[in-house]
Amino acid sequence: MTPKQRIKHITKWIKNYAKTANVDTLVVGISGGIDSSVVSTLCAETGLKTTVVQMPIRQNKTLDNRSSQQATWLLERYKNVTHINVDLTTIFNAFDKKLSPLCSKDDGDTTATSELAFANSRARLRMMTLYQIAQAHCGIVVGTGNKVEDFGVGFFTKYGDGGVDISPIGDCLKTQVWDMGRDFGLPQEIIDAPPTDGLWADDRTDEQQLGMTYAELEHAMELHNNDNCVWNPFPFTKTEKEQLRQFRQLRARNLHKMTPIPVCVFGNI
Repeated sequence: MTPKQRIKHITKWIKNYAKTANVDTLVVGISGGIDSSVVSTLCAETGLKTTVVQMPIRQNKTLDNRSSQQATWLLERYKNVTHINVDLTTIFNAFDKKLSPLCSKDDGDTTATSELAFANSRARLRMMTLYQIAQAHCGIVVGTGNKVEDFGVGFFTKYGDGGVDISPIGDCLKTQVWDMGRDFGLPQEIIDAPPTDGLWADDRTDEQQLGMTYAELEHAMELHNNDNCVWNPFPFTKTEKEQLRQFRQLRARNLHKMTPIPVCVFGNI
């Protein structure tokens, strides 16, 4: 399937879902990254009211500028797009100040686990913001996660960026998302930018967090999904075996995000 065909298919799918759900407003959080830029453009292409929301939290200026650039790019091309910029830094600072004493070791040092919790809290605060706006406008929150992140290694925040109503690119590989971005003619800075979730003070990239490039992850996911890799792994190269090991390690760690919530059932008792 070509990028144009994929764009047409997804756009039609979004419109059909909106019609069935009786909604006419799509709400998308934009971060200046390729995923949210493509999804916001797909939503704009439907002709439905599309609200793109910029939500900086102690944000790196470069990332915030790319978000603004994407919003401007959309506003110049689509009359159905509106832009909201809500700085959540003050709210998050108050949350941080209140919770930090409860999330530190006895000696006052913040653990790595606590840092991760606060990074995830940024994503959850953004999710709450998107749902507040969506419900106020009788709309839905549109997710921006791709296939390798959401259904491969679970690289998203549970009840954060994973808390959405629909997932238009959830069956698209990252490379396919980049292809759609190029087809749309998105700003080159957004296409070329190293992917990052923007949740950390040191602005670490996705690759630094995952330990693999998206091309490597996609290849490892293909190996993982291939029945032969279970029964006959030996034909794979040493590099492929290591990539597969890393992929499965990441997947196992985050599998709880990708499966239904465990329920204690009583059956016929």
